[in-house]
Amino acid sequence: MNDILEATSPATSLSGPATCVTKVELRVSCKALLDRDTLNKSDPCVILMVQTNGQWTELDRTEVIKSNLHPVFAKVFSLDYYFEEVQKLRFEVYDIHGTHSIGTRDDDFLGGVECTLGQIVAQKKMVKPLLLKYGKYAGKSTITVHAEEISGNNGYVELSFCAKKLDDKDLFSKSDPFLEIYRINDDETEQLVHRTEVIKNNLNPVWEPFKVSLISLCSCDEDRKLKCLVWDYDSRGKHDFIGEFFATFREMQKISSGNKVTWDCVNPKYKQKKRNYKNSGVVILNDLKVVYSFLDYIMGGCQIHFTVAIDFTASNGDPRNSCSLHYINPYQPNEYLKALIAVGEICQDYDSDKRFSALGFGARIPPNYEVSHDFAINFNPEDDECEGIQGVVEAYQNCLPKIQLYGPTNVAPIITRIAKLAAGDGNIKDASRYHILLILTDGVVTDMADTREAIVRASYQPLSIIIVGVGNADFTDMQILDGDDGVLRSPKGEPVLRDIVQFVPFRDFKTASPAALAKCVLAEVPKQVVEYYSHKAISPMCPIRDLPTPILSPSSPSVLTH
Repeated sequence: MNDILEATSPATSLSGPATCVTKVELRVSCKALLDRDTLNKSDPCVILMVQTNGQWTELDRTEVIKSNLHPVFAKVFSLDYYFEEVQKLRFEVYDIHGTHSIGTRDDDFLGGVECTLGQIVAQKKMVKPLLLKYGKYAGKSTITVHAEEISGNNGYVELSFCAKKLDDKDLFSKSDPFLEIYRINDDETEQLVHRTEVIKNNLNPVWEPFKVSLISLCSCDEDRKLKCLVWDYDSRGKHDFIGEFFATFREMQKISSGNKVTWDCVNPKYKQKKRNYKNSGVVILNDLKVVYSFLDYIMGGCQIHFTVAIDFTASNGDPRNSCSLHYINPYQPNEYLKALIAVGEICQDYDSDKRFSALGFGARIPPNYEVSHDFAINFNPEDDECEGIQGVVEAYQNCLPKIQLYGPTNVAPIITRIAKLAAGDGNIKDASRYHILLILTDGVVTDMADTREAIVRASYQPLSIIIVGVGNADFTDMQILDGDDGVLRSPKGEPVLRDIVQFVPFRDFKTASPAALAKCVLAEVPKQVVEYYSHKAISPMCPIRDLPTPILSPSSPSVLTH
């Protein structure tokens, strides 16, 4: 009951490399469940299992609904649908005791059903009897699964509701209100869209904001009627009805002019019996914001500017020696080139001029052969850009004979340089340009403190940093920059505004395809792009959807890969 609908959680893939045809949301309800409890009714929860390589594993689960044999779950299961694959699913219903963990006792099992995702998609609404072990029917218990396709551009919205002066249904305390929103379908059936959390002992509740897709909310029909119910929560499942109101998404959008949208919460029985009855409180839409995705920004015109920084320290070995990490083999690219090409070929599709900055660090460079930790590998300080990925490759190959590999491995100067460049784009106040910095290095950075400081500063700019460790060095200390094991902080303790670094050892992908490396290192970029513009409250330059003021989802289902 207290679980909030997570409509924007990334869809979960049930399989490997196949192309996802579409994304599907599944909603679940049950009827006539077995009553396993002595004093109260069962407290059901549905577990969604998927079969992979013949093994069943739990993918997700609904919330627990207390004391209810006919539960309608608010939780939405989001999955990728592959037309060409048989995606086997199993729904298992359990009576939960106390905690959210599933017991092993047979008497906790209320029934299950197996099917394929294709069957659900084909039927749109699948109703099946629940079966106990050995194929025995679980009485008259049934499970209903509704499927809805989520297209790439139907969008998400975030809604924030509160209420005032609700009727008090409790004798010794105040009501414990929660709100339910149902979409009324064309056949007049009602589909639960969202159930808020319960606010204890409060007649003026402010519910947590929640995100929902427009197809779930109103089937992308602004005038579709929504039925909204306010209840006083009862732990035994016998919730007291406070009142209801009807709304449309078009009405909700009136908030964009700065005015809050208010509805009378009406109890029809009271209205019929009481002459001077006005309402049982009012429900207010405090805020409505559009949730944009990574693709919204790209399709709106955001360009991804790609910069590569290459480690030319002496630990790489003499480039003339075949054992060197910089050795140019005419028949096979070295690890630096493999990583550069794999990542660069993806990024170039998102940059219209196809010109990329190429920098080096840790080498003595002409004409004076002083050590530089920030130089253009084409030796043109006025224009460090190369024509396409092939131009970067040629500049790299031409650069090697002209420099002396040296050290140490300092990357803070280049991070600071690109962060300053990104800061100039960030001051434009539109979503026109985002930066990706690919750092290729053969060892742990020497200037770790300065690098941490530079990353913290860079986290405020439209920039993502990818670090690929080349060679067989021990990169354990580099994991701290990734932030996956905790929040990265500057030496003074200041945390990053957002996680912008992804570190990957190239050796983990030596036997994999270039696409596998690119997918791994670029997987977090869409999320990072959206997080940046979310913090700045910047919408796409050419919004795909003509909707109100945006909020930007930090979790995007889009992936920056082919």
